[in-house]
Amino acid sequence: MKNARENAKRRAARVRRRLRKNAHGQLRLSVFRSSKNISAQIIDDVNGVTLASASTLENAGEKGSNIEAAQRVGKLIAERAQKARIKTVVFDRGGYLYHGRVKALATAAREAGLKL
Repeated sequence: MKNARENAKRRAARVRRRLRKNAHGQLRLSVFRSSKNISAQIIDDVNGVTLASASTLENAGEKGSNIEAAQRVGKLIAERAQKARIKTVVFDRGGYLYHGRVKALATAAREAGLKL
């Protein structure tokens, strides 16, 4: 019987496999969500390089486990992407449901000018 961590890895791998098949080499906005923080990275899978990243760990004094924090990270990753001249990415939700903090991050990134 598999444990929860192995199941989460399988879900994330399934989502990423589908993204790579349909993205045709586009950059990927990957989200990691824990119980205390949330982070996002823009990854170039062809070269295996992270081009931009943002996390709630950057502002240590603020709480990082709520929707407002996810919105701050989404806005920050979009600003850093624009500085790197990145306009379009494919959203990789990992194994997480597109709900709550994950959705707030994606919405904030869209509103800040990143095309998902």
